[in-house]
Amino acid sequence: MTARLPVFPLGTVLFPGLVLPLHIFEERYRALVRHLVDLPAGRPREFGVVAIRAGWEVATTAPDGRPVPGGGDVALHEVGCTAELRQVTELADGGYDIVTVGRRRFRVTDVDADAAPYLTADVQWLPEPTAPDEATDLLAARVISVFRQYLGLIRADEEQLSEQLPEDPTVLSHLVAATAALTVADRQRLLTIDDTAARLRAELRLLNRESTLLRQVRAVPVPLAELASPPTPN
Repeated sequence: MTARLPVFPLGTVLFPGLVLPLHIFEERYRALVRHLVDLPAGRPREFGVVAIRAGWEVATTAPDGRPVPGGGDVALHEVGCTAELRQVTELADGGYDIVTVGRRRFRVTDVDADAAPYLTADVQWLPEPTAPDEATDLLAARVISVFRQYLGLIRADEEQLSEQLPEDPTVLSHLVAATAALTVADRQRLLTIDDTAARLRAELRLLNRESTLLRQVRAVPVPLAELASPPTPN
């Protein structure tokens, strides 16, 4: 099944169920917010968030005065996630502060820069997993254990370590992908995985990699800032 969506290129990856606040200041995206707010009741107020592969999300101006999306040479990843508009605050300067929540994944099949002030795209909805099996539940339990150990390495506040993690394997996989200190490339690879079990296995590898690196950094006997500085003569 395909659909046509407004598209918002960003330097981040959105996952289903995760909150994404945005400050809207460019006129083309102000127009997008106005379009969504004016939709009839019952219509989904959502747009596609796609991570930028290369280029910039802020428009520049072409010689003829037209805004050029992403600086004119923006390249997008193929897989993104829709953002559902949940809260809109109009600002005195005409911009908006909005709160969105990720809903469903899609694959971009075609991008149109001319049909609207903002980018639009033809997208194909990607499959979402059904009820997990026993093997997926076991994987989720392993990810929770490793993720808590990882959080213990990056957080000083013990109260944050006691926070409840979701038991649903798919919800858990999206939360870990969005909150672990991963690169955009790592997150993008996780977003493209259709199967929850495969995403959880990939996250186990990434969390073990990151935890190993963090432990190695902590084992350095002097502050990293000193290692980056020239030696002081005696």
